[in-house]
Amino acid sequence: MADGIKVVAENRKARHDYHIEETFEAGMVLTGTEVKSLRQGRANLRDAYAAIENGEIFVYNMHISPYTHGNMFNHEPKRTRKLLMHKREIMRLLGQTQERGYTLVPLKVYFRRGLAKMELALAKGKKLYDKRETIARRDEKRRIDRILKERNH
Repeated sequence: MADGIKVVAENRKARHDYHIEETFEAGMVLTGTEVKSLRQGRANLRDAYAAIENGEIFVYNMHISPYTHGNMFNHEPKRTRKLLMHKREIMRLLGQTQERGYTLVPLKVYFRRGLAKMELALAKGKKLYDKRETIARRDEKRRIDRILKERNH
């Protein structure tokens, strides 16, 4: 990977369910066993979401499997985890999520220079017809690409 980035988990369904407006990088406050489990690639972002409380940003429902070699001090898999961002970024996100109906969706978890990071998206939920339109557009593009490929060979 470029720039020493190792992607651990990705929320592929997020791009299907949401219109992604903007992305942000946030650090993560983790315990030792969580970091070790992440390094093994044992994380799931499927139902995860982020919210701002008291000027701090937290991620909920992110599942990090217990570390296989952990002892009785192993972590809780779905605990609420604090994210680290600049105060002005958090305040800007707070304004947009409260006023304009945006939500904060985790897109991926990765390591950059040995530190666990999360890519967060400022997103708006898609309606069912938007999802159908996206699928139809993708299928049409595939069909056109296939026809062009056959014609060129």
